[in-house]
Amino acid sequence: PPAMAMKNVCAGCGQGATMACPSCVKLKQSEPPGGLLTTTRDDYAVSYYCSQDCFKTHWTAHKKKHKPWTAAIEAARRRSRPPEGHGDDDAITVAAPKQASADPSAMPAAFTNYRDWTGTLRPWARASTPEARLAALPAHIAKPDYWATGEPASEKADRISSKNRGIRQYSDKDIAGIRRACKVGRQVLDACGRAVKVGATTAEIDRVCFEACVERSAYPSPLNYYNFPCSVCTSVNEVICHGIPDLRELRDGDLVNVDVSVYVDGYHGDLNETYVVGEHTSRESTNLVEAAFKCLAAGAALVKPGTYYRDVGPAIDKVARSFGCSVVRTYCGHGIGDLFHTSPNVPHYAKNKAVGIMKPGHVFTIEPMINLGGWRDKTWPDQWTAVTADGKRSAQFEHTFLVTESGYEILTQRDNEPTMVWDLAKQQR
Repeated sequence: PPAMAMKNVCAGCGQGATMACPSCVKLKQSEPPGGLLTTTRDDYAVSYYCSQDCFKTHWTAHKKKHKPWTAAIEAARRRSRPPEGHGDDDAITVAAPKQASADPSAMPAAFTNYRDWTGTLRPWARASTPEARLAALPAHIAKPDYWATGEPASEKADRISSKNRGIRQYSDKDIAGIRRACKVGRQVLDACGRAVKVGATTAEIDRVCFEACVERSAYPSPLNYYNFPCSVCTSVNEVICHGIPDLRELRDGDLVNVDVSVYVDGYHGDLNETYVVGEHTSRESTNLVEAAFKCLAAGAALVKPGTYYRDVGPAIDKVARSFGCSVVRTYCGHGIGDLFHTSPNVPHYAKNKAVGIMKPGHVFTIEPMINLGGWRDKTWPDQWTAVTADGKRSAQFEHTFLVTESGYEILTQRDNEPTMVWDLAKQQR
């Protein structure tokens, strides 16, 4: 995110400072382009001092940080990673000495000693912290109730009241607010989509999302929602959903889903798309992306007053099966408005027990997650990243829908695309 304007502080006495430690400056300049992959914000930052005398006074203590900083630079230069393939039979190879997985020192601490991988993807270190993102938010931007605590208290209260209230029918005023949030969400997703390319990191997509939100006076809804650490979810290859952006570069042949949610003046909007990275993606993977798109379109076709919410899933499941794919059952579509998640629940699989009938004024998402293999999923130790249990790829598309008197409106629609039209070229990056 854009840095906050602030005066350098003396590392010795805390006063204003203008003199940089020359050794720190040299070390910073010698860092490799990819950075040190450290997850601690201020470990290796240039220190400033208010005067030469203050610098000398604190030199003995200060210089102790130069040795580990130098070691971190050398480790970053030596670091190697296994190439990640695009199929079940791809072997993982690494520079000598051989090991079965990516260098664990480059992973977040939650993955220490973790070996229960289902596919070839590995988590990389993260580029920023939620504290840095939250600190960079301008004060004028409206924020949801969880932004500081990580706890959406209003949603928890709603779970109790909605059992008696039922599914909310929004007023014209509410719908106008939700429509604006969804329009901003579309603009932000399009900006993120333009950042997707071979060699880009998902951390860069996260930065683009944050800055695009701030430019539009929007809060990125995922940020600190139940302590989620980033502004957007980026789900690569076998990741089904809730992937955390990191410093891994996207590779030719990857799939990446970018899930954007924004909060604008009291209302949320939610949408996502899956992109095909580069020019050498397998036909199997592009068919999967098409299947996910057409599954969402099949669900959308049922949106109108009088439709049972339980009927959306069978329509989606039928399309998925026609492509030889399966539908994830753990995650479902949801109501949205002044709350990020509320009733109704909208399952995407057949033989579900969803409650409720669509009525004008209902607003909800449909977001089927479609897998090449089986429907089962596992969650990584970060407690967010959901991956396919068999390591095969997954794809997803999502829109926010409004039930109208005669049918539906896609509140998150692309420009000049009121109904969904499949075009692989629009997903190619």
